[in-house]
Amino acid sequence: QQYREIGPVAKELREQVWARFKAASSVVNKRHQQHFEQLRAREEENLAKTTALCERVEAIAKEENKGAGDWEKHTKEIIVIQNEWKTIGFAPQKMNVKIFERFRATCDDFFGRKNAHYKERRAQYSENADKKRELIAKAKELMDSTEWRKTADKLIELQKEWKTIGQVPHKLGDELWKEFREACDHFFDARTAAFADVHKEEDENLKKKQEVIARLQALLDEGKDEGDLQKKVQALSDEFFAIGHVPMKQKEKTYQAFRTLLDKFYKELHVNSSRRRMDNFRSNLRQVATRGGDALDTERGRLMRRYEQLKNDINTYENNLGFLNVSSKKGNSLIEEMKRKVQRLRDELEETRQKIKAVDAENKDQEAVQSKE
Repeated sequence: QQYREIGPVAKELREQVWARFKAASSVVNKRHQQHFEQLRAREEENLAKTTALCERVEAIAKEENKGAGDWEKHTKEIIVIQNEWKTIGFAPQKMNVKIFERFRATCDDFFGRKNAHYKERRAQYSENADKKRELIAKAKELMDSTEWRKTADKLIELQKEWKTIGQVPHKLGDELWKEFREACDHFFDARTAAFADVHKEEDENLKKKQEVIARLQALLDEGKDEGDLQKKVQALSDEFFAIGHVPMKQKEKTYQAFRTLLDKFYKELHVNSSRRRMDNFRSNLRQVATRGGDALDTERGRLMRRYEQLKNDINTYENNLGFLNVSSKKGNSLIEEMKRKVQRLRDELEETRQKIKAVDAENKDQEAVQSKE
């Protein structure tokens, strides 16, 4: 503008001056144009990045949330994406607001559903806690009764009903279970004291288990062939665990005596780890059963989930084996390794199945004890 307002110069210099001014202007205009082209390119790149983040968060929002673990996992993933969003600059002006609204709407929807889920869960927890308090009140009404048979049946029914009630917060659940268990134990302890002579069968079981322990000790002292000894020890172990309950005061002492001999056998003869894990599992299972409540059911649920996972893993490996090329040495080696992996999974699957059977047997045993009482 200033150039136009300045008057003319000498004719012989006019073209030279204009050419010089025009060349300088062209450089400036070109840089100006390049700047905004680069800016638009960055904005388009930002749009692509934010669009990708929208798609990622939309995919997460569509996933099923089966429990608190899923909700927390997906929440963390979305928060990571939100932080990543903040590091990206503006998109083109006409799309900047739209892409942000798309992203925010998905996040708001997810967190809105999460809040609704936890609100509903808190309401369910409160309802479950009230139901358990009702059972506690009923148990306390019965705890001083001397109608042994009738009251025992009622308390057993209350215990069964307790198992059908859903979850409550962990700490509160422990407190409620302790209160309920104390009321039940008060009655059953009083009944045990009143009928102390009904433990004849348990005394007989104690003698049987002590005989098994003595036979096991003699067998280990004798120290015959390792393979033959292992079979005999396993037979005695099965016999020991097949014997019913012993008096409560002798239970731990008797078991520890048997366990000590088995440990000696494991140490000296190196019995395979799978069998030892099963014996340890059955041992720990009896400890789990003493906790009462849903302890055995919870353990069975955990084992069933592991059982299904192992089956899925085996199917996956077996399917993958069909796609491998065995023409090369490397390919054949990979197949052999996968076959070994499948066999290990099958061994663990069978071990898990045996553990589930052990839990079912313990559950049945506990129900028989309760019925007898």
